[in-house]
Amino acid sequence: MIRNGNPAHRRIDLDPVEALRLLDSVSLGRIVFTRQALPTVRPVNHVLDGGDIVIRTHEGAALTAHTQQGGGEGVVVAYEADAIDPDTHLGWSVVVTGYARLVTDPADLARVRTLLAPWAPEEGMDQAVRIRPSLVTGVLLTDTPAGPAKGSVRRAPRTPGRSGTRARTV
Repeated sequence: MIRNGNPAHRRIDLDPVEALRLLDSVSLGRIVFTRQALPTVRPVNHVLDGGDIVIRTHEGAALTAHTQQGGGEGVVVAYEADAIDPDTHLGWSVVVTGYARLVTDPADLARVRTLLAPWAPEEGMDQAVRIRPSLVTGVLLTDTPAGPAKGSVRRAPRTPGRSGTRARTV
């Protein structure tokens, strides 16, 4: 199907491993949690650490208070990140749903602070939240033909704006 002279885009569901690999290729995303029984969204930066998503926060943040109130497994949150070209609308989007807990172990918190500097530094950004993924979904938006040729390998689009290496604990 052709729209506006451009071929139609295809949506390809990603497996969880590929979705997390793509999530690890960017540093910014959005965390979604409830505040006063309403959905709240905050832009944050993240790092993947041992399969978990870790973000920095400050002591007075709503998310910090919310995770402190959560018992046992933590509180349910969603985390979303993407890399979609604004002109072509091609790229990917990943959503992780899981349990968030405040990082309370002093050694783990110190280590997390070395892995991840706050993207928007603010006084008191000394806390960290660890999200344990329970459900990982992702989609690739592509303009490639419907089926790859036998034996070919589909490569994910490059993510613009990323350079250097990421710290990662496996």
